[in-house]
Amino acid sequence: MKFFWTFFWTFLLVQMLTYVVSSMLGAHYNFVTGAILAVGTTILIFVVASIIPEGPAGKEGLH
Repeated sequence: MKFFWTFFWTFLLVQMLTYVVSSMLGAHYNFVTGAILAVGTTILIFVVASIIPEGPAGKEGLH
């Protein structure tokens, strides 16, 4: 379920970003470009999440 919700929110936010940037540049809004960027961004989010360690490093209390 986390895959679905991550893709869902990433898709919406990237579509919004694509619309705003294309409006600022004076270009036409392209839904397909936003969809491709959303898939790539979702994959990047999952890769980064798998690289980051889950817990603390175990060096707490050492100052």
